[in-house]
Amino acid sequence: MAPLVPDIIGNELNFIVAILIGIAFGFILEQAGFSTSKKLVGLFYGYDFTVLRVFFTAGVTAMIGVIALGHFGMLDLNLIYINPTFIWSAIVGGLIMGLGFVVGGFCPGTSICAAGIGKIDAMIFVGGSFLGVYAFAEGYPLFEGLYKAGNWGSPRIFEIMGMSQALFAFLLTFMAVFAFIVTTKIEEKVSGKKNPEFLPVKLYASLAVIAVLIGISAFVLPNRQEYIINQASNDTKLSSFNPGIMTIDELAFRILDEDQKIQIIDFRTPEQFKEINLPNSVNLSIESMFTKDAIQMLLTNHKKRVFVADDEVTEKKAAFIAEKLGFDEIYIVPGGLNSFKDNILNFKPSATVNSKQEADTYTFREKASKIIPKIIEENKLKQTPVKKETKRTLGGC
Repeated sequence: MAPLVPDIIGNELNFIVAILIGIAFGFILEQAGFSTSKKLVGLFYGYDFTVLRVFFTAGVTAMIGVIALGHFGMLDLNLIYINPTFIWSAIVGGLIMGLGFVVGGFCPGTSICAAGIGKIDAMIFVGGSFLGVYAFAEGYPLFEGLYKAGNWGSPRIFEIMGMSQALFAFLLTFMAVFAFIVTTKIEEKVSGKKNPEFLPVKLYASLAVIAVLIGISAFVLPNRQEYIINQASNDTKLSSFNPGIMTIDELAFRILDEDQKIQIIDFRTPEQFKEINLPNSVNLSIESMFTKDAIQMLLTNHKKRVFVADDEVTEKKAAFIAEKLGFDEIYIVPGGLNSFKDNILNFKPSATVNSKQEADTYTFREKASKIIPKIIEENKLKQTPVKKETKRTLGGC
């Protein structure tokens, strides 16, 4: 259920939702005719390619959905678990499953579907599956060498081929459309009649053209993250951007007052942050602002988000990106943390005071320069900052 679990749907409710999705999936399989062995093996004999179309469509839909969720920061693609590839066991297992598919007329998933509606041949097939699992488990010491041979890790095809993820997605979608057209022609030749599911032809041809045009647009339009970062790096756009301002004195006062209504986001390096960090601050990078965890943190309501960095330009750049991502109540500190350090933490009063306001400011800064370093040190000793890490959820089909 990711990316909805555990942020929108709790782990307990997740099991209930999974059952409902499983029931819906089984119902759709049955309605699509996947409980009929004749329809399933039609793939191997050329008279029915429904299996290829359904699974190709499912794969392409899942691929586009994952890429889209990653594009909008709702899913961290780096946390998606990829089953490790053991090439020789994959080849042998594929051959065994393919042979079983042709002989038995079912694959593991469709056999459960057919057995659920009372088909005896499917029940026998399921029973054979259990026997096969049992034989493999008991004989594992004999098969272990083959099972673990040819460990390729967790490769991704677009990386192996040296192309971008978007290009691979486009090519795979184009391949799917091409495969649908070719297999439809094969069906027509074998059965001697047109497939009524693809009539009228003009409608499906138009949909195919639209799908290709949408795919091409992925190369015309820039990646959202790259586009926003490039805009933030544009001096003209950045100079016309005016985020909220929180002076060093106001920030110091809020720290002394232990104000819980501010959220300090520190955009320095992890090493700099570890050396000195303001109370209740968190460390982020410009790139990490697009991750799911960062977005959830920035969604905290009723807080003033204070972006700090060594310099004001980095603060402004981060604030610009935050605004483009839809967040408000963003403030920066003029002069950055360098100014805060020079004028608050390492405050040195001037020899001459020109006004009462200046005298009051100096008095406050002198007090803050004594207390805030102690608060920072106590905070460092009291707790070690723990970086929240979203764990991968293992599993799969």
